[in-house]
Amino acid sequence: MILQSLRMLVVMTVLTGVAYPLIVTGIAQVAFPRQANGSLIFEKEKIIGSRLIGQPFSDPKYFWSRGSATSPMPYNGASSSGSNLGPTNPALKEAVEGRVKALRDAGAPASQQVPADLATASGSGLDPHISPAAAEFQVARIAAARKIPEEKLRELVKQHTEGRQWGILGEPRVNVLPLNLALDAATK
Repeated sequence: MILQSLRMLVVMTVLTGVAYPLIVTGIAQVAFPRQANGSLIFEKEKIIGSRLIGQPFSDPKYFWSRGSATSPMPYNGASSSGSNLGPTNPALKEAVEGRVKALRDAGAPASQQVPADLATASGSGLDPHISPAAAEFQVARIAAARKIPEEKLRELVKQHTEGRQWGILGEPRVNVLPLNLALDAATK
């Protein structure tokens, strides 16, 4: 009976621990090579980020990403999680107030309400997208910092706004890293 159990352990380990992952990885590499390799973005053969994981931007001349509550650092892909802070937790209020203050200190208009996706962290802590409204909220600050017309920025945002997935799921969104790369290219 022990010998039979050991054989079954070896067979199942090979099937589920080796063969199945290799088959699934092979199919993914053939069918979806870009996504299977992390949707990486390269610049001059150097990896500068991923279309799937957000990055922190704090320079006033860039569009800022949605906040991240991952630890020990923001946008830590090895530690995907939200803050798990409830609406009555003072730490959540402090985090939101800190994000709003950072935006205001960078030149965001005091007369406008900060969009929720710029004041709060995403559920995964890795979201690379912001809403078109959050991008529009940042246009005046970036235009002033780069000394370029606001309409030029609005056109870039429009070009980088992704629609609903399959036309029905989710909301329109803007991936911040490609938008900031296009911004750099347009203002060289």
